[in-house]
Amino acid sequence: MDSKVVRLKLFVRHWLMAFIYPRPLLGLWYLPRFFSHWLKYRKTVGAEKISALDLQPCLGDWSTHTPFDAHYFYQGAWLARRVIATKVAKHVDIGSSVLTISILSAQVETIFVDYRPLKVSLPGLTSIAGNILDLPFPDDSIDSLSCLHVIEHIGLGRYGDPIDPSGSIKAALELKRIVSRGGNLFLSVPIGRERVCFNAHRVHSAMTVLTLFPELTLLEFSFVDDEGLYHEYQSVEAAIGLEYGCGLFHFQKS
Repeated sequence: MDSKVVRLKLFVRHWLMAFIYPRPLLGLWYLPRFFSHWLKYRKTVGAEKISALDLQPCLGDWSTHTPFDAHYFYQGAWLARRVIATKVAKHVDIGSSVLTISILSAQVETIFVDYRPLKVSLPGLTSIAGNILDLPFPDDSIDSLSCLHVIEHIGLGRYGDPIDPSGSIKAALELKRIVSRGGNLFLSVPIGRERVCFNAHRVHSAMTVLTLFPELTLLEFSFVDDEGLYHEYQSVEAAIGLEYGCGLFHFQKS
């Protein structure tokens, strides 16, 4: 492909992304500042010549604090600390954040299973294709298992999975099936006012999540609240009244 065509495609992509990420249309507010800074840079002694086609505006990064998704930030930290503390030789994860799994695999050998296979090569990490409704493991075979921010999506078609109102229930049954006797299941789901936000996810109350795993013992409950604050080692009742939090459940199969 002609290099100018490639540059033009990147130019269009970069400018479109500038008005979508991190929040749609926020970039419009900061566009005058971008052009002001660009002109100032061009006039500064020693500045390189910059082609207009190479402009790549980042319009939403000027902030007083580093932005982050509280659910994913805390659940990754929560999982890593618990798994490492158990000193297991191998850990299996079903569909969680790939960034979390990439870091976890540096500490413990990790098998990552996802409906959409992850095509990477990294020491300590094995990635395989799998359906959470039909996982490729025997009954009672996994000593350390995690599934973070996943089962709430199952059955809504968002990731190419079949439409099924019982998707979350069936996913929970499959996780229960493969975790070993005495094994640990680390689970996170959105918690709060019960509803289906089609086709993004479901939201369950913390108490409802417990009913999905009646044969497992809850060893720990922590959560992220509506304001993005992390609450560690709490009672399930402490999460009553949330609208959209993140529940972190450490179960054990007896």
